[in-house]
Amino acid sequence: MQPGRTTPGPTGPAGEPAASTPPPGTLPAVAAAAADDAGGVDPALLGDFLDAVWTAVLDRRRLPAHRTARYRAVGEQAAGAGVALRALLDLYLSAAWRLWRHLPPVAGAATGTDPGAVVDAGEVLLRASDDAVAALTEGYQLARRQLVRREESARREFVDDLLTGTSDAAGLVARAQRYGLDLAAPHTVTVVRADAAYTEGSALLATLERRLQGSTADADALVATKDGAIVVVSAAPDREAVREVLEQLRGVLGPPARTGWRAGVGRPGTGGGAVVQSYDQARRALDLARRLHWRDPVADTADLVVHEVLLRDRAAARDLVRTLLEPLREVRGGAEPYLHTVEAYLAAGGNATETARRLHLSVRAVTYRLTRLRDLTGADPTDAAGRFALQAAVLAARALGWPDDTET
Repeated sequence: MQPGRTTPGPTGPAGEPAASTPPPGTLPAVAAAAADDAGGVDPALLGDFLDAVWTAVLDRRRLPAHRTARYRAVGEQAAGAGVALRALLDLYLSAAWRLWRHLPPVAGAATGTDPGAVVDAGEVLLRASDDAVAALTEGYQLARRQLVRREESARREFVDDLLTGTSDAAGLVARAQRYGLDLAAPHTVTVVRADAAYTEGSALLATLERRLQGSTADADALVATKDGAIVVVSAAPDREAVREVLEQLRGVLGPPARTGWRAGVGRPGTGGGAVVQSYDQARRALDLARRLHWRDPVADTADLVVHEVLLRDRAAARDLVRTLLEPLREVRGGAEPYLHTVEAYLAAGGNATETARRLHLSVRAVTYRLTRLRDLTGADPTDAAGRFALQAAVLAARALGWPDDTET
């Protein structure tokens, strides 16, 4: 059959013209059975499909374009209602094959009056099903893309509000529940940066979120990106939960040497305000760890509390560095070798031999540097009071970026 061809209408069992309308109750019964086939989908989603197919078969024409366009709208409606695409298509295809036996040319096929009408009916039915399925799928996918974009926009807005504290507290708590966060319980924020910026929607973030959601830690987690960094907001009822999150991070991100990733961890707290504070602390921990040449890729605010105290009064910290360490600027080779020596000496528990081993120097070279430190700074690293003064000054210098920072 050629679509658009004008042919005599189908006939009934006695050669009489077939009924232009289906027997009462036929189409509702077909729709109900098809809905059961599709897992209980609302049969109203079929709209006028069965009537349209019935008419198209009698006219031996394909579905008109204006009818097909309606099914795009049905696809959008189903997507918005949360109906699975598979179930929607199953509804239409089941309705089509269930309608087949009721179509006049098929029902009258036993008389053999018009065998060609059965063939034409099959072609019309298949073509109508194909056109409807294509329109349904197009409308459904378009609606899903729009829905995903709206969800992504809402999620980004929530993350921004959560991390900046620009939303009202009550509204923020209610919105947080949508993303699996109970802000009435303690939460902490972990910020991860790497050599290359992380992007929202990457496979890495999806993997990390799946790992955190499937972990044994008591940690509902929100994984997002902000300013090129990964931000993880997770439940922190205890230190074990935080450690579990960090373990999952290590497992997904791999060795730090590969991508240069480093993480900062804020303190746990309850409420939206605590999340903002934890986020700020995590970022400061990352920055401080970079300046301190922190060996561990994870910088926990709790481990940097001494440095935070030193930086709480930056003027006093700068004065300490200038007073004690400024003479090292004039030494040949600069201050850095002496700072490294102090750090290694303190890490070795005041053992010059162990310090020499760690620095790959001779013991004589280490003792020479320690003597020069005493002469230049007035603080003796072999004396308890001198060690304390030097340690505080070196920690402050690292935290302030001295000697590279010319303002110090």
